[in-house]
Amino acid sequence: MIVFWAVFDLADRICGSRLSSMFALCSIIILTRCFRLRVTKAPQRCQEKTPVQILHEHGIKTGSAPVYELIQADGDTHEPCFMFTVTIGDFTCNGRGSTKKAAKHEAAEAALKLLKRDAQLNDQRDGLSPEADDTSNPVGVLQELAMQRVWCLPEYVVCMETGPDHMKEFSVTCRLEGLEESGSGSSKKLARRAAAERMLGKLQSLSGSPEITWIPPSRVYVESLRQSTGEKISLLRRTPLSIPNTDYIQMLLEISLELGFQVTYVDIDELTVNGQYQCLVELSTRPVTVCHGTGMTSSNAHNTAAHNALQYIKMVASKH
Repeated sequence: MIVFWAVFDLADRICGSRLSSMFALCSIIILTRCFRLRVTKAPQRCQEKTPVQILHEHGIKTGSAPVYELIQADGDTHEPCFMFTVTIGDFTCNGRGSTKKAAKHEAAEAALKLLKRDAQLNDQRDGLSPEADDTSNPVGVLQELAMQRVWCLPEYVVCMETGPDHMKEFSVTCRLEGLEESGSGSSKKLARRAAAERMLGKLQSLSGSPEITWIPPSRVYVESLRQSTGEKISLLRRTPLSIPNTDYIQMLLEISLELGFQVTYVDIDELTVNGQYQCLVELSTRPVTVCHGTGMTSSNAHNTAAHNALQYIKMVASKH
């Protein structure tokens, strides 16, 4: 405005009042339009949010702040290439760019796409009834079912994790009252949901209808093994468990059928420090019995785990 009045004064002195008035009018119109243009365009820039900002706000709301890490910086001086990873919750995504800022934005955008697919950005949907929300969450439905029936709560175990960092695939096993179902997904949460959904389907199949009426077999209490007088458990009490080449897997199976508990073997992906396979064997007793086993092969590990479980059963059954 200072410049405008200076020019207006100069025109007034040189050209007279009429010309200066016309000049002033044109100047006012031009300045007004420029001012309006600046005022209308400024809010548009303020409203635009970058993927990094959106992801940061989501992290604050969910209590899981995104963590960025520079994992690669290469390329020529005139054409650098940066690679960032961002981790938020169960997700890890990558992003590349010619600048660190561009790489972080790309990683954040990839994470936002995964979060939207996982429905974590739409947890509070307008007009959604509590009944519909419960139905869409098989993990919650299964948990509530177990509590109503006074069952042991569902157990979820991550069995496998495959794929590169930006395309992880998880496999989760759901166990409930001797039953077992697996599910997979791009996050642990999705894999748990898939496993829970399959478990609900299995319960409906065992019930023969959408309404779950299945009743789990009665559990065998560990303390009750002392009073057991069955043929197999009596044979175990007087048989040494040090005979080479014994099929302990079959022996444990026969005892489980006699006493009424289930046997489940769970392979562990990681080898021992000696390079041996390892696994766990779980007996559906009360409390649950879990024994460890190792071996040069997966089958050897199962046999060792069964041997350890038989030793435990024999020790408990022989107490007076």
